[in-house]
Amino acid sequence: MAHNVVPGTLELLALKAISLGAEHGFGVLQRIQMCSGELLRVEQGALYPALHRLEAQGLVSTRWGVTENRRKAKYYELTAAGAERLRQEHSQWRSLVEAMDRVLAAQPQQASR
Repeated sequence: MAHNVVPGTLELLALKAISLGAEHGFGVLQRIQMCSGELLRVEQGALYPALHRLEAQGLVSTRWGVTENRRKAKYYELTAAGAERLRQEHSQWRSLVEAMDRVLAAQPQQASR
């Protein structure tokens, strides 16, 4: 069963997908879905504005190219600033996941003072 991307995580997921190699927008969407084992569903209507925000922030650069279907497309590549942002946000995400795991695994005796 596929899930929608958690709010606030799409840009992080896009940065990670792009860090695996330059890709056009639809390819970024497919890469996220594939890397998640098809468990995450990304809407095109949300992805393209996120890619534009990443470009405006200087986290990705773009170039025009031709897809495997011979269509003209904008390809996204990670910049040095994007790689640093990905590293920082990945670290923060891991800390959050660890904290959530601790809370969700808590037993009644851990909840009392």
